[in-house]
Amino acid sequence: QVQLVESGGGLVQPGGSLRLSCAASGLPFGSNTKGWFRQAPGKAREFVAAVTGSSGSTYYADSVKGRFTISREGAKNTWYLQMNSLNAEDTAVYYCAAARFFKGLASAGFDFWGQGTQVTVSS
Repeated sequence: QVQLVESGGGLVQPGGSLRLSCAASGLPFGSNTKGWFRQAPGKAREFVAAVTGSSGSTYYADSVKGRFTISREGAKNTWYLQMNSLNAEDTAVYYCAAARFFKGLASAGFDFWGQGTQVTVSS
């Protein structure tokens, strides 16, 4: 079975940094498009960052550009979200996701999801 597991969340002060990791197992061969989403209480899940298949193109939500960086290992079964200059608006449950192929940046374009990890930014 396919399993994605996030780690690295926690409590951080405004201006601080965290690095989230996603470890996947059982992904179908060629599932190289990877992403991160987040969901705050009472809000819909929103796109944060993605890296597409063999091209390695990266995409970011406007709200995180210049602060967050998505990366993946060569084996492409582990990927990361480096989060810098965190602020209170970044507080959310963060989910990693993977797609069989690139179908766009909406949640519906991703096929496999992790369980989520809490990120709380507070002084």
